[in-house]
Amino acid sequence: MTVETLKLTGKPVVDSLRENIKERVLNLKVNDIVPKMLIVRVGSREDDVFYEKSILKNCSMLGIEGTVKELSADSSMEELIGVIEEANVNDEVHGIMLFRPLPKHMDQEKISNIINPNKDVDCMSPLNMEKIFEGNSWGFAPCTPKAVVEMLKYYKIPMNGANIVVAGRSLVVGKPLLMLLLDENATVTMCHSKTKDMKSVTKKADVVIAAIGKAKFMDEDFFNEDSIVIDVGINEDSSGKICGDVNYDNTFGKVKALNPAAGGVGTITTAILLDQTVKACEMLAVK
Repeated sequence: MTVETLKLTGKPVVDSLRENIKERVLNLKVNDIVPKMLIVRVGSREDDVFYEKSILKNCSMLGIEGTVKELSADSSMEELIGVIEEANVNDEVHGIMLFRPLPKHMDQEKISNIINPNKDVDCMSPLNMEKIFEGNSWGFAPCTPKAVVEMLKYYKIPMNGANIVVAGRSLVVGKPLLMLLLDENATVTMCHSKTKDMKSVTKKADVVIAAIGKAKFMDEDFFNEDSIVIDVGINEDSSGKICGDVNYDNTFGKVKALNPAAGGVGTITTAILLDQTVKACEMLAVK
């Protein structure tokens, strides 16, 4: 049976977030305050450099100052710690974003405990993750889970009392997303690789969020015609094309709503990163 599926694209969500950010940046500039993000990159991985250019382009568009501190891939831990500690105490830097994973000789856990939680706009600090699990809205959420919530809000998909299944339990997406959804009064079930008969669980849900990390893992059999499906996955299929955790071609037209992998949740994450940089600046301005 074919149904009319709503295509959930990220662009209108991003446009809405950008308008809000622009307005807040203008309010700060009235008091001669300009939000500033420091991007720290160790090495020159192609995907990091590509994302960095996207962040800087968006910063420029929204009136945020974006700067980059690049370290060579063989830099020492002491050099990276020095960069982070300097940014921690620099009142002109409001947000710090560090590309991960770090080179193998660096201790990522140690760095995550050094970064100033009030400037940790990419939620690297365990203190910010702790705030998420406490339901403390002053913490900075990981950008991808927050992007999912923003997508649901923009498309007016009810979360209050809704039966939502999160497929995937990573600390990067699944677990913090569960807490964000609980804050919206959703009834949340988490599935993972050890879940028995996952299809029977997801098929009963109002909303299914796929964050498994496996290309086309979920197909039409996981859903019903009233399912709203948010696909967080970004993978490569056997032909090298970008695909999600949901088999889009197989599922679209058989559920109530579904987003594509390209142009979906991922496009919203940069806007969230900048939104949180402005939030960090606002918090500093209040002090």
